[in-house]
Amino acid sequence: MSSYTPPYTITSKILLLTNEITEMITEVSAIKKEKSAPILRKKNRVRSITGSLQIEGNTLSEEEVTAIIEGKRVLGSVREIEEVKGAIKAYEDLEQYDATKLDDLLLAHKRMMGGILKNAGSFRRSNVGVYGKEGVSHIAPPPYRVPELMGELFEWLGKTKEHPLVASSVFHYEFEFIHPFSDGNGRIGRLWQSVILGSFRNIFYYVPIESVVKKHQKTYYESLEAAGFVGESTPFVEFMLESIHLSVKDFLKEYQKSDQKSSQKSDQKIYELMGQYNKITIKELALRLDMSESGIKKMIIKLKKEGKIARVGSAKGGYWEVKDEV
Repeated sequence: MSSYTPPYTITSKILLLTNEITEMITEVSAIKKEKSAPILRKKNRVRSITGSLQIEGNTLSEEEVTAIIEGKRVLGSVREIEEVKGAIKAYEDLEQYDATKLDDLLLAHKRMMGGILKNAGSFRRSNVGVYGKEGVSHIAPPPYRVPELMGELFEWLGKTKEHPLVASSVFHYEFEFIHPFSDGNGRIGRLWQSVILGSFRNIFYYVPIESVVKKHQKTYYESLEAAGFVGESTPFVEFMLESIHLSVKDFLKEYQKSDQKSSQKSDQKIYELMGQYNKITIKELALRLDMSESGIKKMIIKLKKEGKIARVGSAKGGYWEVKDEV
C-alpha cells in the first residue's frame, strides 16, 4: 500500500483555531472523569443525532428523537424513524470504535443504515455523483477504486503526526470525496470525525458538532465544493474547525451551568444530611453522595462561609451545627 498523504495546507486560520480549541478543552480535562452532567451528555447526544440526520433531510425534531430513544411511538415516515433508530445504534458505541480501523467504520455504517440499505456495511458497487447548488458538483471515484482509497486513507490516519483536530477534518473531507457507500456517507463522515476527536479528548464524545454544522449547513456544503475546486481540503478544514470551536464554546457554557446546578444540589444534600445526622463524617458524606472526600471538604468550606453550618467541638468528638435557612 502506498504512503499516501491527502493534500491540504496549514493556514494561519487553522493554527489559530487549533490553538484556541486546545486551550478551551484543556480547561475541562476533568470532564473525562466527571459524573455530574449525565442529563447534559444525553441531551447533546440527541443533538448530534438530530443535527446529522436533519442535514440529510430528516424532519424529526430533538423531542421526537428523544421519544424514540425512550421507546415511545412517534408519528413520522417509516424511513425517517428507521434513520433515527439506525443513528441511535451507531452512536451508542461511539466510545468503543477504534478510529484507525476500517472494519469499525464499516460496522458503524451497518448499524447506521441497516434498516434502510441491503448492502449496509459494504462499499458501493456503482458510480455516484454528489449534487451541489448547480447540479453535479463531484463525481466520486469509480467503485473498483474505493477499497484501495479507503485503505490508503486509514493508513494515513493511523500514521499521521498531524494534530487530531486537523487530521479529523482532513479525514472527513477525504471520506466525502471518496464517497464509499451508496448512501449514508454524510452522516458516517460526521460520526467518524467525532470518533477521531473522541480518541484525542473524551470531551468530544459529548460535544454536538453535528448540531452546529446543521445551523451552518449552507456553508458546510459550500466548503466541500470549495475544497473540491482548489483540489485540497483546506477550505473544509477551516470550516470544520470553526464549527468545532463554536461547539466546544457552547458545550462549556452549558456544562458550567449544569455543574453549578449540580453543586448547588450537593450543597443542599450535605446540609440536609448534617441536619439529620449531626455526627456524620466526611467519609460517610462522600459515600452517600458518590463524591470524593476532597469535593465534600470544598463544599463544607463553602457552607461554613455562607453561615449555614458550623463545627462544634473536635474533629473526632464534635458534631455539626446546622443553622436554620431563612
